[in-house]
Amino acid sequence: MTIFYFTATGNSLAIAKKIGGNLISIPQVVDGASQLYRDDVIGIIFPIYALGMPKIVKRFLDKAKLEADYLFAIGTLGNMAGAAMYNLQKHAQKNGYSFDYTNQICMLDNYLNMFEMGEQLDKLSSKNIEAHAEMILRDINARRKFHVLPSFGARALSAVLGVAMPLKGDSAQKYIVDSNCNKCGTCAKVCPTKNIEVTDKVRFHDKCEVCMACLHLCPKIALHTKKEKSNKRWLNPDVSLSEIIEANNRFSEDI
Repeated sequence: MTIFYFTATGNSLAIAKKIGGNLISIPQVVDGASQLYRDDVIGIIFPIYALGMPKIVKRFLDKAKLEADYLFAIGTLGNMAGAAMYNLQKHAQKNGYSFDYTNQICMLDNYLNMFEMGEQLDKLSSKNIEAHAEMILRDINARRKFHVLPSFGARALSAVLGVAMPLKGDSAQKYIVDSNCNKCGTCAKVCPTKNIEVTDKVRFHDKCEVCMACLHLCPKIALHTKKEKSNKRWLNPDVSLSEIIEANNRFSEDI
């Protein structure tokens, strides 16, 4: 089994680790020359952003050719999924293949502008993450065919939000770097798009995924948004910072 994953604060990687197999980070292969992948089972695991797929996942699906007897996709989310998995299937079909199984799992929402991390942590126990993950694992092992289907309202909301609140590549240029920053470079290493440069100052370019890995994983909590609900941050307890760096660091000489 091969699983391609994209992760920012560890939620999707935690689920990928639980399912097991050969885990491959999408940021590390999305710009590779060879995009043909074969295995008996291939999966995609990613976080749902603004009721949709991250841009880097779309780009991977556009370039990759996945050949497997069984294809599955899991979306991790903190609040609402909208039509993300439905649109994923449509996107895959445009590229000549389809997923046998799609599902989603509600975890913690890391979007600092809308959610206070302390409140999110208080809700974790009620989300039954472990039981849901075990159910998904049983489905995959049994090669179950299933598709999570959104309501008409969810499909409409995803479409509207995609137009009204697009995830812009220059979003990080509005982030605030406070005096606690010691130029350690962690933000650059956890960025999946090489969007951050750290020299005498922290510079943000125009390829932001709005994954907020840099904000959450800064050791000094030195990065902020103007609208963040608090300065509490999140790293999935089943994933280490070094694993996020290994997954997302595009500056190979720094690994």
